[in-house]
Amino acid sequence: MINRIYISHSEQDKGLAQELEDALWALNLESFSSSLKKTESLSEAELISFGIRHSDCMIVILSMDGLLSPKVNQEIGLAVGTDQLMIPLLEYGEKLPVLIGHLPAIRFYRTNYENALGVVIKDIRQLTKLEWLKIKCPHCGEEMTQYITPQEEVEKVIIEGSDLKTMCSYCENAFYLDPRSFRPRSPETSSHEHSE
Repeated sequence: MINRIYISHSEQDKGLAQELEDALWALNLESFSSSLKKTESLSEAELISFGIRHSDCMIVILSMDGLLSPKVNQEIGLAVGTDQLMIPLLEYGEKLPVLIGHLPAIRFYRTNYENALGVVIKDIRQLTKLEWLKIKCPHCGEEMTQYITPQEEVEKVIIEGSDLKTMCSYCENAFYLDPRSFRPRSPETSSHEHSE
């Protein structure tokens, strides 16, 4: 079972890490990143060690910046040394570091990072039973929970090039979710006409 995920990334990839953290939050999965979480009494080294050792899985974001980051490479070494399950997100044009060169990587372009997030979520769903989504309504801003859409239906919607339709349990307005990351779509970015 995967309940807690460590996110390894460079400082330059903080935005990509935040998008990943948001997608994991929607799935009710706890995530940890030493760059996104700070404490007053613990050093960064202690945070990294604690985060990796108390996680069920590590997702490492490997852009060119991530590959050149000493911190990311040290986190990979610690995760390998503790036999941590690892999912590498590798930017197209880059190669995996030697320690994890044998692993299959989920490739991404910055312009279609949502596709990589969709593959990560699909992989996690194959390893862990996920039942609930947390969604913040784009209309009223309330946070609600609902059953997660079955993977078969998600894949069908992706093939169709459309979005998942849902409704807010508070304001009862319909809205759409990106089927890859379950992120609410604004009316401007949805692939549906909202005049239904």
